[in-house]
Amino acid sequence: MTEKQLIAKIVEYFETYIFKNHIEASLKKNAKLKSYKINPIVVKYLSKVLDGDYTAEGVAKALFYPRVLGTSINTSFGQQIQNMFVELELASGSLIKGMDVEFLDKVDNRKKWCQLKSGPNTINSEDVKPLIKKFTTTINLARTNKALKGINNTDFIVGVLYGEADELSGHYKTIDKTHPVIIGKDLWHRITGFPNFYDGLVKELHKSISNIDTKDLMTKGCATLAEDIKSSPLFDF
Repeated sequence: MTEKQLIAKIVEYFETYIFKNHIEASLKKNAKLKSYKINPIVVKYLSKVLDGDYTAEGVAKALFYPRVLGTSINTSFGQQIQNMFVELELASGSLIKGMDVEFLDKVDNRKKWCQLKSGPNTINSEDVKPLIKKFTTTINLARTNKALKGINNTDFIVGVLYGEADELSGHYKTIDKTHPVIIGKDLWHRITGFPNFYDGLVKELHKSISNIDTKDLMTKGCATLAEDIKSSPLFDF
């Protein structure tokens, strides 16, 4: 498969499984009150901030906006990319506990076991020691398997899907001292074999996004949720 063909395949995957799914979830699941855990004090305040008053429409915005613009898309992003790598045979699901995918590194021609992360600031300080411990335990177990003879620390990596190396948080830099943290352009190069794949993919995705119909998405979603809120005993307007 050529670089251009692979980019087209991935763009199609994004359109179908990430963007389209997000739009559908926004108008269905995220527009239903039962999908939220509500802090009644905070949501009343946020309604005042967003709508100038404590209203069903203001509460709907306070709930709907952060879900649709933040957690909803970010939660699914990493998992969908992992599925995509496997489906397009760029990697395989890892049989080793704690690893997400396995792939042949097209740069050094060594097999890599990879835990995928979305962006350069997606772990907390308390995640660092458990992650390193998990990697160490996994490597020690793997070395008892004759089929994995010759593996080393650099074969077990954290792959960050977007961003630049200088954007990595201090937590990632701590991990990188023991196990490579490969980010953005370098990661996509190692997985696909094409040095400039990441830049080309981002360019084509931007074109694709320009053609997606999101007209009235926020208005429709908030209106549906507001009707649900009006009939709920949780609120007294």
